[in-house]
Amino acid sequence: MKLTGWDVLDEARTMLCTAVAGVAADGWELPTPCAAWNVTQVLQHAALDQLAWASSLSGTAMPGENPFAPSGQLDSAPLAYAEQALDGSVHAWTAISTELVPTPLPQGEMAPSQAAGAAALDAAIHAWDIAVATGQGSPLTPELAQLLQPVAASIVEPLRQYGAYAAALPPAPGAGAAAALLCYLGRQPVR
Repeated sequence: MKLTGWDVLDEARTMLCTAVAGVAADGWELPTPCAAWNVTQVLQHAALDQLAWASSLSGTAMPGENPFAPSGQLDSAPLAYAEQALDGSVHAWTAISTELVPTPLPQGEMAPSQAAGAAALDAAIHAWDIAVATGQGSPLTPELAQLLQPVAASIVEPLRQYGAYAAALPPAPGAGAAAALLCYLGRQPVR
């Protein structure tokens, strides 16, 4: 996988590829924390979201398939599918040269570092969805969660109305950074 130069984004994208690589051959139809989608559909959504970010940043056409209506049909092996989407978005991230960049979010333009954080949030949470759905455990580190929390706080509330995130759950007393972020994003942390 090629790197974008944005550390938080590169870490989240690596996490996504690692989760995809860890899925057993019979795991692609398993249900996920995204109630309406199986593992294949979450992968498809995550990959298409990264391409949507690239399209917004570069001003090119959006992916042909809707990230929010994944078909569950991949045109290549799952890891190759993920890597192709991620590698296809690298140029858009490395070419940023303005103080504000367009985004695929309803919030519109934002600072490049915040945009990278938002794209990282998407990759990381869907890596988590895939990993826990397939018995790999949580790949979300407290350090990455701490980096993603501020961007989550700035973008998630308006996205809930579109169904992009479920309602926040109350974190358990003394919850760590990863558990708190997962709860904020409407996911039940793995114990």
